[in-house]
Amino acid sequence: MDREVPGSDDRLMIDAPRSLMSPDMSWFGVLEHHARLTPDKAIAVFGDDVVTYRRMADLSAAAAAGLHRRGVGNGDVVGLLSYNNIEFLATIFAANYLGAIVMPLNWRLAAAEIRFILEHSQARALVCDGALVDLANEATKQCDGLVRVCISATNVAGWEQFSGLGDAPVLLTRAHVHGDDVHRLMYTSGTTGRPKGVMITYANLAWKNYAHIAECGFTGADVGLACGPLYHVGALDLTTTSLIAVGATTIIHSTFDAERVVDTIERSRITAIWMAPAMVRAVLDLPRIEERDLTSVRLIIGGGEKMPIPFIERIQRAFPSAWFADAYGLTETVSGDTFLDRASTRSKLGSVGTPCQYLEVDIWDEGGASVAPHEHGEIVLRGPKVFKGYWRDPGATATAFEGGWFHTGDIGMKDDDGYLYIVDRLKDMIVSGGENIASSEIERVLYEHESVLEAAVVGRPDARWGEVPVAYVVLNAAATLTPEDLIEYCRGQLARFKIPKAVEFIDALPRNPSGKVLKRELRDR
Repeated sequence: MDREVPGSDDRLMIDAPRSLMSPDMSWFGVLEHHARLTPDKAIAVFGDDVVTYRRMADLSAAAAAGLHRRGVGNGDVVGLLSYNNIEFLATIFAANYLGAIVMPLNWRLAAAEIRFILEHSQARALVCDGALVDLANEATKQCDGLVRVCISATNVAGWEQFSGLGDAPVLLTRAHVHGDDVHRLMYTSGTTGRPKGVMITYANLAWKNYAHIAECGFTGADVGLACGPLYHVGALDLTTTSLIAVGATTIIHSTFDAERVVDTIERSRITAIWMAPAMVRAVLDLPRIEERDLTSVRLIIGGGEKMPIPFIERIQRAFPSAWFADAYGLTETVSGDTFLDRASTRSKLGSVGTPCQYLEVDIWDEGGASVAPHEHGEIVLRGPKVFKGYWRDPGATATAFEGGWFHTGDIGMKDDDGYLYIVDRLKDMIVSGGENIASSEIERVLYEHESVLEAAVVGRPDARWGEVPVAYVVLNAAATLTPEDLIEYCRGQLARFKIPKAVEFIDALPRNPSGKVLKRELRDR
């Protein structure tokens, strides 16, 4: 469909009557607030580049104007495929300046997976890291009309430079946005075999920030470290956006490196950090880690696995001042729904704690009734930080909110004190190195092979990654495949971390009388 591209001197058109009825909830407005009060305070440090709140505001407004001149406007989706850097944050702010929707993309995905997300989201633009251009080119072969912007110091064929977006004066009025407007899209592994776009609103982000500031005690004096990927709610929302909300500083690493993390903690006196369990293990496995000065760290947010006492003791020895906050959360809730308080680390071993402010957690049986303490059921959530729904998927949204609460798909229980314990994953989700993998995504690819009759994928315990996917496959009678053939078949169609680490051929999948595959039996193997 043809669309009118605004000129460089046009101003964003805002629905005035609606604007007067609702307060402005812009995330860019938070940046403006700190740029006004503490203009010379560093919002982020990336290598030798120290970026103040004022400079970030200027950089983001200029990028917004450049995107607008290229046809990006209110409500458009801006894809963001990048390693961690200053431009990653600037792109988020720039999109929000326009009232557009930013969509961080997992750079570990295969080109076909990224292509699906860009097409399903109907993305208008893609901002890409220069180091990921080959992946982006492969993913966007059939994406006609996409505005392409590259974060690179040199010109890249077929792409415009991010630095060139600010070549003309900023002549735009910042968009007035509302709490229910979509701030961000984040595609997450789904049970249908295709990822679903989680619509995170401005109100969701604001309530999340408020709850986490209260829970974790963040202040402007904190110094955070973003060493996990910012496309993930862990690094982006469990620390970085909360720290920005209070006017603090975040040190940014492009990718995770355990030795560099420890060096940065010592040099910059880091106070708060999010790390997936595999990242914590990598840090603790460094030689002489207990001799390093990590006393500045007061908060490590983790989660996703049950931590045995010996492992917790190793964390406490290496980080003697830190509260290791075991947490539970989802992309759909902007992360961090429950936190295990420091005093209960040992007494409530295995628990992920109690809910943060303004969030209700309940356990329901299959009929939608609350269960008694110590009884198992599905974890359901309700509160203002819970997402709006799935992008262009009203059916999945209706199912997820059946009964008025968000159904997480996780099985849990509460003890007599209201502490939550995760028992199982109803959605057969595999958590590998902090990444969620829906087994159905891998199964969909396997089923597309002509020699595969049936397939089931489960998680296998792994010392480094926590879990890795393995596949159990039933072949057609005439098939002559080897397990290595199927693993190779998955390459190029799945991200590397989703490719099965092993394939086992079996005569038939175990099933219950109603025909459901008994994945627990496969996991028990």
